[in-house]
Order: sequence, then C-alpha cells, then structure tokens
Amino acid sequence: MNYFRLTCVAAAAAMLVACGGSDDPDRGELVDPAVVLTTLTAAQIDAGTASSGLQAISGKAKCDVKVVALNYATVGAKAGENTNASGVMLVPAGSCTTAAPLVAYAKGTDVQKLRTLANPQDSETFLLAAMYAAQGYAVVATDYLGFAKSGYGYHPYLHADSEATTVIDSVRAARNAAGAVGANLSGKVMFTGYSQGGHSSMAAHRAAERDYGTEFNVVAGAHLAGPYNLSGSLRIPDAIAGVQFFVPYLVTAWQKVYGNVYTDVKQVFKAPYSGYIENLLPSPTLNYTTLVTSGTLPGGTPNQARDALFQPEFIQGSQTSTTHPLYLAAKKNDLLGWNPKARVLLCGGAGDPTVPPAVHQQVMKADFDSRGLTNVTSVDVDAAIQATFGPGGQAPTDPTSAAFATYYGAYHGTYEPPFCHAQARALFDAVK
Repeated sequence: MNYFRLTCVAAAAAMLVACGGSDDPDRGELVDPAVVLTTLTAAQIDAGTASSGLQAISGKAKCDVKVVALNYATVGAKAGENTNASGVMLVPAGSCTTAAPLVAYAKGTDVQKLRTLANPQDSETFLLAAMYAAQGYAVVATDYLGFAKSGYGYHPYLHADSEATTVIDSVRAARNAAGAVGANLSGKVMFTGYSQGGHSSMAAHRAAERDYGTEFNVVAGAHLAGPYNLSGSLRIPDAIAGVQFFVPYLVTAWQKVYGNVYTDVKQVFKAPYSGYIENLLPSPTLNYTTLVTSGTLPGGTPNQARDALFQPEFIQGSQTSTTHPLYLAAKKNDLLGWNPKARVLLCGGAGDPTVPPAVHQQVMKADFDSRGLTNVTSVDVDAAIQATFGPGGQAPTDPTSAAFATYYGAYHGTYEPPFCHAQARALFDAVK
C-alpha cells in the first residue's frame, strides 16, 4: 500500500473523512499487516470441544488453526465514506495443506464496542475454529463497522447494503492476507452468518452474485436464524425477547443512515432513555447483562421492556401504517425478492423467541418458493435443541418456571447456533 493510501485510510478511520480521487484505498486492502496471534492445535481444539459438549456436533479437529488479526479498508453506509473494519481470519494449518474454500462469516448482534473476533478466547471465534477451520475451511469474520478497530462513527445495525460491503470486503482482505499468513485458498467462497449475521450473510451473498459475479466464485450460502423480513417483524403484536436491545439499535442506526425515521428522539423513546439512547449502542463499557442491571435499559418481560422504552404512538404506527417511516426503512432492508444462483440453506429453531422462524425463515422460504427456486433448503433444528437441552428432552411449558426462563433465555444465543452451523457445514462439504 502506498503512503497516500495508508494515511488516507487512517484519516478516514479516525475522522470519517472521505478520501478523494483515484488514490482512494481499494476496498479490502489491508490497513495493517495481517498478524498471526496464535495457533490453536488440534489437541487444544478437541479439549475445548470435549469440555463444552460441542464435540458431538463439531467432530474432532483435523487441522491446527492459525488465528490472524485483520484490519482492512471498507466503506460506510453512505456514498463517499471510506473507513475501515477489523476482523479475524482462521487458517487451517498443521497436517491440513490442501487448498481451502473460504467461509465468510457474519456475527450475531453485538453490543460491546471494543469486542473483536480476533481473539482465540472468544466463544464465537472458537466455535468457528472448531466447526470450520479445524475441518479444513479458511474462515474470515468481520467485526463490522463501528466495532473494535473500526473508526466508523456508529454501527449501521441491520442495514443490508453496508453489512454486505463489510462482509464482501472481509473476503478481499482475507485474500490479500493469504500469502503472508500461509493460507492456501481454493477460490471457492461460502457465506454464512447467525442472527444479525444471517441477515448480513444473505445481504452479502445477494450482492456478491449480483454485483461481483466475476470476482467471487460463490458456491453456497447458509443463512442461520436471520431476520430477513424486517418489515413483517414490525407487525407482530408481542415483542420479541431482547426487544430492549435490538429495536433501539435498529431505530437509531436507521435514523443515522436515512435521517428521516423521526424528527425528535422524544417522539420514539420515553425518558430517561431518550436522553442517551441515540449513542448507547454499541457500548464501550456495558454488555447485555449490565445494560439492564445498571438500569440503562429496562428489564422485565419483552412487552414490559418495550412499553417502558418506547412511546406507544410510535410502536402503534410502525405496526399498522404502510407509510410509517420505520416501516419504510424496514422495507429497504428486507431481503425478500432475490434469486440466488448458488445453493442456499436456511436454518433456525421453531422455538426461537428472538428471531421467530414463522416471521423470517418461513416467509423467506415461501418467497423463494414463489419464484420456483429449487436450490434452497430450509431446516428446523428445534427437535435437536429440545432433545439436548429441554428438561426430559422437551421444551418447558410453564412460563413461571425457572426452567422455562433458562431454556428460552439460552435458546437463540447458545443452544441454536451449533446445530445450525452443523447444517451449514454439511452443505459446504457437498460443494467444497
């Protein structure tokens, strides 16, 4: 990278300035040299999967895994914004020397601004290492705009176009880093992601095929528990689990992107939340638990949390009006109506209280089916989740019980991901 480009990217990262002219940094260009942080041995990975119970799903490791930190040039949510994002690359090593397909992964909703996946102790990173990299896949996973080393001023949460560019540029960054970190890439690319990341990975898959068909050999996409039908999700009468995190995140991010979701934050949020909500997420100091225990966000049942946080007129308008600004913003970020060329897997669990498949996965599958697509499969892993984690092998039914709170509190974030990743890997194994 030449000096101008390096300083331009640094300036964009620090100040969100646009760098003009033909010397703009190439998207996916490395801002810093790729750094091998550590190598996880197959034995270390096996010890971790055995102790956590993951090994029954992941299988034993076939490869050592290099954990590589990336920092790369990308673009913001608006035209002319050159910035950067960080992330991790996981490289099969040891006895695994054959050319590896590249899995581009998008993470679930993150409220911790400083968190990076370039951390071998991170549970999501370890899951990716065990499920994919230790089985011979190279992996690249972005931290997203506004996290970790990214200098972008906010995170454009569930904004499909910027999710797509950030993920696609992570693939370019991985290719740019490959030679220096001993990665032997086959050229095949798979997209996957979980929760928010399922939305991100599908947006990236769509953009890669539509806009960069000659650059990327996309062979599959596995989109896991993603909120693809955002406008439809506004219409459901009861709040989802986690409403006090996800919906303010979305409303304030789309306000920053579009500028017209509201004219006064007090129209949307009740006091005291209206005083600080616009710049709360992601937080440099608080996590999901401490956001609530500190009183920064409300607790209670989902409906109680929603009603404590939001002005009722705003919620009612988004539920009923086709011209409500939040509904119109959601329509822009729905992922319905596209035709994938590569094979696609949709995965989720019917009991998911956070991203209900009836609202998202089933609607997405029906949308694909309505155009006669035959390359899309949809899998429900709820039976496996119940058998593994339900008391007596079944989902608890008493909403007042501790077992019910534990089971549904862990369903989306802990129980569901490994089973969907196993389904994703089965698809990838068929096309690698």
